[in-house]
Amino acid sequence: MKKILALLSAMMLTGCSGTENSENAIPTTQPVTAYIQEEEQLHIDEETGYAPLNYTGQAAIWLPYTLFGEIMLGKTEEQFRSAISEKLSEAQAENINTVYFHAHPFGDAYYNSDIFPRGGYLDAEYDPLAIVIEEAHSRDISVHAWINPLRCQTEEELADLPDDFIIKNWISDPECRSALSVNGRVYLNPANDTAVELICSCADEILSRYDVDGIHIDDYFYPTDDPEFDRPEFEASGCSDLTQWRLDNCSRFVKALYDTVKSHGSRLVFGISPQGNINSDYSTQYADVRRWCSEEGFCDYIVPQIYFGFKNEACPFEETLHEWEQLTRGSSVSLVVGLAAYKLGKEDKWAGDAGKLEWIEDPDIIEKQTALVNNSTADGYALYY
Repeated sequence: MKKILALLSAMMLTGCSGTENSENAIPTTQPVTAYIQEEEQLHIDEETGYAPLNYTGQAAIWLPYTLFGEIMLGKTEEQFRSAISEKLSEAQAENINTVYFHAHPFGDAYYNSDIFPRGGYLDAEYDPLAIVIEEAHSRDISVHAWINPLRCQTEEELADLPDDFIIKNWISDPECRSALSVNGRVYLNPANDTAVELICSCADEILSRYDVDGIHIDDYFYPTDDPEFDRPEFEASGCSDLTQWRLDNCSRFVKALYDTVKSHGSRLVFGISPQGNINSDYSTQYADVRRWCSEEGFCDYIVPQIYFGFKNEACPFEETLHEWEQLTRGSSVSLVVGLAAYKLGKEDKWAGDAGKLEWIEDPDIIEKQTALVNNSTADGYALYY
């Protein structure tokens, strides 16, 4: 575990239509061991011979766009491959079996896309997602393409993109409600059918072209709680409860993404990484995590970002972990616990007086948290730097 934390630290030194619808001593244990499903359990594609590399217990890392400036910008294909190979070999040595690769962070593409413009860190003619898949699969590491469904470019960034880019057209049309601006950044409107279709087209394009093992989304749901954001759609809906209506809108596009993934093969997985604070999921982002964890057809695994120390005054780690265990108890949804390795050595200003120095004073906090996760009903953990 110390090696993987050191690795991660090094990595970071670096046309419009639509209708409206409804984050003590702990006994130590070994890291989660990778388990590859038996071949007879898998659907083997007749053309590619590929079967998803998905595991009963995840030990995962996120590979976010914030890393791309170091390993991608200004790099040749060979340099990028070498950097990814090094990271994945180190991860493999620490029993990491899954990576969430940021393929679509801001309405852009770090893969070959006919829909979205190439990401700003990609200034050479190679395909990062294809390389990550090849290098990861050669090490029996699963790759989930990580997309941000709603978050897009800033208005300033859109101005520099080709005029035929669909989101640029939407935001330039004052009558269009598929994409909306919040404080200068554009977001797809989850209440709009055309926007939901575009979200699913992103997943469909990736799944059609790449042997990814699944699709992964994080906690960018509603960008604001301002009632003005989607007032026309809400008023047209006939609903009287704005909160419930927005919860239903998010559930609608989450369900649509799940169905898109499963249309490409039942063994492919769809995962969601919401905030670890369940109350905030509902009050600020309208993410109906209770429903997604209890009803079939929304996700295969959920990765709450339990980015809190044991002494956090609002959401202490162990208590919050137990809350998520309760949500997923008796469910087919696997619980994978998101851990805040990025907080190591830093003051946690939102943790209250009792917890603000915990990540500085306890350098073994992540090891303690993974040990607790491994002794819980969770199916693994994921590290974010």
